[in-house]
Amino acid sequence: MTQWRDLVFGPGRAVVVLAVTQILTWGILIYPPVLTMPHLTAAHGWTLAFGMAGFTLGLVTSGLLSPTIGGLIDRHGGNAVMASGALAGALGLALMPFAMHPVAYFACWLLLGAAMATNLYDPAFAALTRIFGANARRQITFVTFAGGFASTVGWPATHLLLEKLGWQGTYLTFAAVFAFVVAPLHAFALPRHVAATPTSVAQTTAATPPQAFQLPHGAPFLLLAAAFAFYSFILSGVTSNLLALLDRGGLSAAEAVAIGAMFGPAQVAARLADFALAGRTHPLWIARGAVVLVVSAFALLSLLGVSFPVAALFAIAFGAANGVMTIARGALPLLMFGPVGYGRVIGRIARPAQFVQAFAPFVVASAVETLSDRHVLMLATLGALIVLGCFLGIKTPGNARR
Repeated sequence: MTQWRDLVFGPGRAVVVLAVTQILTWGILIYPPVLTMPHLTAAHGWTLAFGMAGFTLGLVTSGLLSPTIGGLIDRHGGNAVMASGALAGALGLALMPFAMHPVAYFACWLLLGAAMATNLYDPAFAALTRIFGANARRQITFVTFAGGFASTVGWPATHLLLEKLGWQGTYLTFAAVFAFVVAPLHAFALPRHVAATPTSVAQTTAATPPQAFQLPHGAPFLLLAAAFAFYSFILSGVTSNLLALLDRGGLSAAEAVAIGAMFGPAQVAARLADFALAGRTHPLWIARGAVVLVVSAFALLSLLGVSFPVAALFAIAFGAANGVMTIARGALPLLMFGPVGYGRVIGRIARPAQFVQAFAPFVVASAVETLSDRHVLMLATLGALIVLGCFLGIKTPGNARR
């Protein structure tokens, strides 16, 4: 009874609120462009590449703003910061159907980039850490578990809205969701509770002693930021070109779509397993294990070639690895650097990752035109080995098991 009461009236309500808003924000900001962009660009007479340049601008804007947004959440909490960003997103979405000029179109994506910086995983992790302190890992895991359903909700909902309302009506509906659901939830339902300082008796545990925290500078920070940046490049570049790669490998369109659909459930299943084991697994070892799985998946596909069974194993392994890597991105900086200033730290880690995520699809697509798919997969395997090397180079002090 006490736990249920906390989910409604106590700090635990943050998990429920952010689980809902992560599904909505990912399902509106990240997943729909692949469906809406062909309609938008056709209406304006633009090329699809030009239309997607707006999405790239949004990601770059998010990366530029991330450290500042994280610092604001550290100082003021997620309520005002995340709600303001949601309203900026609502404005960008509402103006999108009327942005006939390229300058106006890119201005909309600047607003949507601000919404990404203030409403996706990194600001949610910062808000949770401000509320729960050094013990926020379990809450972070649960929110990412819920966020894994964003594509399950976002793509079907976008497809239905496009059929019923057209692309303009779809964007206006998304704007209403941001203005009347996401923003109010962040402003009024997100708890304003602040965790005790890490040096207090309440927050000091055997798992997270204050002396275990490192300064977010130097080799450990650079290795961590590099690992997540390289990983983001691989994830963005490969997933955006995966269906085309499977098609060139001889799979039918139905088989390729079926393979792509395996990524999401594998991601959610891995997060559920981590949620069940949270507190008994070290996030650094989780990250290392996930990258080993990625290396194995790419090596398998590059050596054996594309077939339905091999591609299915690849999608399941890559999806499961990505599921827990998202958790590691939130939990590992918390373990290494502590909850004080966590929002700005995770924003600094997010900046290079979002930059490379924005440009990776174009770089990988260009590489595919020059090299064979097998060589691109081998390069991806090499990139994953670099990520593994970064994680192996990170040493955390103490014997923490969290």
